[in-house]
Amino acid sequence: MRCFAIILALVAAFSTAALAQQSGVKRDLLERGDLAAAPQLETIVGTAEIAAGTSSGRHTHPGPEFGYVLKGSITMKIEGRPDRKLKAGDHYQIPAATAHEAIASKGRTAKVIATWVVEKAKPFAEAAK
Repeated sequence: MRCFAIILALVAAFSTAALAQQSGVKRDLLERGDLAAAPQLETIVGTAEIAAGTSSGRHTHPGPEFGYVLKGSITMKIEGRPDRKLKAGDHYQIPAATAHEAIASKGRTAKVIATWVVEKAKPFAEAAK
């Protein structure tokens, strides 16, 4: 029963407007777990496959995001920073509550894997204002 509740929570987390499955974007949560040293926090690991020329959508998370480009290339737009071109093998870090989006380069699908450290009581992601 606990496993079913976790699955429902994961589905709900990725059903928010900020992370609704957009055309050309496929998101998968791989793992979610509590932090023993900080019971109010959890880590979430997931992937996003972004079709060529498609955006992840501008959004925020209540904690930092640490990511790595697995394939393809993206333009990472992080509020307050210059746009950054990333290719397979590059990594990035986004501070908590900072608006951002990833745009896959034209002609090639991109895939990233990311880890978030977020407060349990807050929504995993929200559309950026």
